[in-house]
Amino acid sequence: MNDQKIISPCISICKTDPRTGYCYGCGRTDEEKIIWKEKETSIQWKKENIVILTQRMSGWQLETFKASYKNKVKTGFSIFKESLIKDNNKNK
Repeated sequence: MNDQKIISPCISICKTDPRTGYCYGCGRTDEEKIIWKEKETSIQWKKENIVILTQRMSGWQLETFKASYKNKVKTGFSIFKESLIKDNNKNK
C-alpha cells in the first residue's frame, strides 16, 4: 500500500452477517463503509482499519480476502469481479 492512496477493501462480496454486522467479503461494518467514502478520512485510519478487518477474519474468509484484496490492488479488480468480467466476455 503506497502512501498516496489506499484501495478500498471491498472485494465485491457485499452481504452483511446479521449476527455480527460484518460484511462477509471485507469484514467492515456499515459505519466503516461510510467512513471509507468520506473525503476527510485519513490514509492512516484506512491502513489501521485494514489491520482491524483482517483481525476479525480467520480461516477461509481471511485467506479469500487476502488473495482477492491483493489481486484488487494489483489489477484494480477483486477475484470475484474479475471472474464476472471474464464470464461476461465469454458470453459475447
